[in-house]
Amino acid sequence: MVDSLKKPSFEELRPGIKVPAKETILTPRFYTTDFEEMARMDLSCNEDEIRALLQEFRTDYNRHHFVRDAEFEQSWDHIDGETRKMFVEFLERSCTAEFSGFLLYKELSRKLKDRHPLLAEGFALMARDEARHAGFLNKALSDFNLSLDLGFLTKSRKYTFFKPKFIFYATYLSEKIGYWRYITIFHHLDQHPEDRLYPIFKFFDNWCQDENRHGDFFDAVMRAQPQFLNDWKAKLWCRFFLLSVFATMYLNDIQRSGFYESLGLNTREFEYEVIEKTNQTAGRVFPVILNVKHPDFYKRLETCVQNNEKLSEIAAKQGSKLTKTLQKLPYYFSNGWQLLKLYTIKPIDMVATHGKVR
Repeated sequence: MVDSLKKPSFEELRPGIKVPAKETILTPRFYTTDFEEMARMDLSCNEDEIRALLQEFRTDYNRHHFVRDAEFEQSWDHIDGETRKMFVEFLERSCTAEFSGFLLYKELSRKLKDRHPLLAEGFALMARDEARHAGFLNKALSDFNLSLDLGFLTKSRKYTFFKPKFIFYATYLSEKIGYWRYITIFHHLDQHPEDRLYPIFKFFDNWCQDENRHGDFFDAVMRAQPQFLNDWKAKLWCRFFLLSVFATMYLNDIQRSGFYESLGLNTREFEYEVIEKTNQTAGRVFPVILNVKHPDFYKRLETCVQNNEKLSEIAAKQGSKLTKTLQKLPYYFSNGWQLLKLYTIKPIDMVATHGKVR
């Protein structure tokens, strides 16, 4: 009984291979897009910057970075109980997100190779980076006697179709918020090494520079497509994707605040910093950003957190599926209302504030 409490059990596909986490609205998604439309994109108005970024990708600053050192070669049984469970979830979610990026970028590079060599090379080099990240995370899972079957993930996950401009909005924000998450954790643990739960966090400084360069690539491509940024529809969509990314991260992380507390972080302060920094960064390319300092912004997200707690309680109860669904409806409606109200908070117009966006 004691051992089972110390080492939480995970459902396995086969010995040592973890069953992937159930897909929900908050789990990392796999994407596909309109490859024909992507192939027709004209990048000539910003080609010099894109080529400069490609040269950085070719330099491959992290070629020799992802090498496990002697600190990994030990037992990790002292990370036990709920902390072990949350850490395995963190590694799995991170690995799935990186692998999702790899699949998308690899497929884009393959489909565009003959028709748009410039874009194809950029995606191929970013796929290289994402494959390293996913592999490193999956190897970390093996220290906890688990791993993900990435081939199984490829075949079993549902793929969400996004038009190219939505792919650019979503992946740009994903890469930039990844940068701010990793660098914030790294700086905290650099100052408080006693809280470094596991040596993977030592790699986050260089690692997040890959995320930053990827985000810069999408930034440069979007600015080569003015129609993605310069009309009223772009402003609405940029607000939508900013809110979607921020709300998803907030709700996921607050639900798993024990993990961040185990690193000595205050989860909410971590969220505030990452959201504010990502929002500011997005203002370099997006025509609008969110007013995250509005008094209702985090207040309404906290209402969603409370609603999700109620939904989890209902799901854990005994009862019929119909009864549970009826009990959940008010909380689903409340979440939708809170997000709608957040969307209608007046955004910060970056064009009006700074003139033409970069």
